[in-house]
Amino acid sequence: MSNRDGSDTGPDAAHAGVLARLRVMEEAAERIGTTLDEQTICAELSRFVCRHLCDAAAVDLLPDDAAAARPPSREPALRRVASAGLVRVLQVQLSDDDGGGPGGGSPAARALAEGRPITATAALAKGMSAGSVSVPLLVQGRRYGVLLALRAGGGFTDHETAAMQYAARLAAVHLVHARRYASAQRTAMDLQRALLAEPGRPHPNLELATRYLPSGTSALVGGDWFETVRLHYGRTLLVMGDVMGHGLDAAVDMNAYRSHLRYVASTDLPPHRVLRQLDAAVSEDEARRPATCLLARVDPARGLAGFASAGHLPPVVFRGDGGADLVRVPVGPPLGTGVGGYELITRGLTPDDTLLMFTDGLIERRGEDIDDSLARLARLRLPARAGVAEVLDEVLLRLDGLHAEDDVAVLAARLRERPGPEADPEA
Repeated sequence: MSNRDGSDTGPDAAHAGVLARLRVMEEAAERIGTTLDEQTICAELSRFVCRHLCDAAAVDLLPDDAAAARPPSREPALRRVASAGLVRVLQVQLSDDDGGGPGGGSPAARALAEGRPITATAALAKGMSAGSVSVPLLVQGRRYGVLLALRAGGGFTDHETAAMQYAARLAAVHLVHARRYASAQRTAMDLQRALLAEPGRPHPNLELATRYLPSGTSALVGGDWFETVRLHYGRTLLVMGDVMGHGLDAAVDMNAYRSHLRYVASTDLPPHRVLRQLDAAVSEDEARRPATCLLARVDPARGLAGFASAGHLPPVVFRGDGGADLVRVPVGPPLGTGVGGYELITRGLTPDDTLLMFTDGLIERRGEDIDDSLARLARLRLPARAGVAEVLDEVLLRLDGLHAEDDVAVLAARLRERPGPEADPEA
């Protein structure tokens, strides 16, 4: 059977049409929702419909807290997050008169209110017009935004509108997952900040700066942590630790290590004995994850620092001239193994020196030997006599800490210069 124009309308043509629509749906499923990033999903949707069905397309979203089963009672506050095709065509004002129907309002608002595609016309330059369709992004009755598609010189068939509805619904499902993921990520980071609160205040004779940078590739909290504990005679114990793994279990273990350490450190034992007692206490709990830990007991009055390490990377001291020295601390087994065997070394510190302690995310690079990573850090030359926070920020910048593959925790400390008698108003 043929139409007057010669086109075939028989069973074979219908079958071919069904196959063509199936191929479009399969491509939509493959190309829309490749990530859990909201903006990327919307960009993929607009590119897809523009490639197959229209001249220009855009996606406007409601705010996160505006998605609801009930339609908005007034013109929704939509935010454009993606567009594709002839973007300038998208700037035309849609006519509320053509295709608007009773109730008024923009086609996008009506699509959200009625939960169905709304067709309209838009006036273009030189008397031309464009057909448009606004398709709501719906999942189980909840509204997330609108897909807008325009075609110069004509409208859309029912099949084309149905294809856009499918693509919009598919994108909406991925938006649900993306927003749940983003919510979980915010919750995880809130938990991390709560657990990794600002460390205890050191003695006033010590300047301190800290940073924590979560890995951008994961929503999971990590086990990186730092701490400071005030000791007698103006001394301060600096702590840097890293529980193995990620997730809530690692965060819980991190909190347990911090609590144990505060208790043991309050006895004012030297760093290697603190590690020994901490290892013995933690190893009694078989469910506890191992952790690396570096301790530095800083004594400003004597200009000394004592170090002990439980499987942790060594610290670095940046001199006043900007050069760096690795502190070769004997490495004992990680905490939680019950093996013990930690050693103490001491090193002199001056008010010109900045001690830097860090977790492995700062320097480790995939496929690179850890000794090469440490050597790269030790080769850094920083501005002479930079402040403590400046040293820390400069190291993060030079080593691209913002794009590290793992969480990064860093701590920088420096002795405060003791004022001379002539500067002491009570002298």
